[in-house]
Amino acid sequence: MRKIGLLSDTHNVWDEKYETYFAGCDEIWHAGDIGSLELAGKFEALKPFRAVYGNIDDWPTRRAYPETLRFTVEEVEVLMTHIGGYPGKYDPKIRAQLYSRPPKLFICGHSHILKVIYDKNLNCLHMNPGAAGKYGFHRVRTLLRFTLDRGDIRDLEVIEIGRHG
Repeated sequence: MRKIGLLSDTHNVWDEKYETYFAGCDEIWHAGDIGSLELAGKFEALKPFRAVYGNIDDWPTRRAYPETLRFTVEEVEVLMTHIGGYPGKYDPKIRAQLYSRPPKLFICGHSHILKVIYDKNLNCLHMNPGAAGKYGFHRVRTLLRFTLDRGDIRDLEVIEIGRHG
């Protein structure tokens, strides 16, 4: 069993609340637009850290993290990228990967809109944790926590970490 903390679109903003909300997590995953290697290092110091780069990330961050990451944790295959779209409207850059080999969990960021949707055509759960940073049109900063356990995705928590703007 692994407890996961998921966030996206921090845009180089650190918040001490991350330490609190991720304290009980086994891993932290970041779905892009980290903001800097310095910020990524703060997450890495907390917990094992997996991330993809996003469209605002600089070249050092892009060299450190891939654009797309596919991995398996607790018998759940995960595909993570920054710009992914939504069920029925997937981004062309990721669509072929999704349809040729659907994961059990597809994660993306970019939109700053928190959504969790089950794609029944792909038999896949789609998660976008919204935006944890303070830059963008969103008004509420969000992240997700959930548990992976022998093929199950459960105990999903939506956490509002504050307002901005």
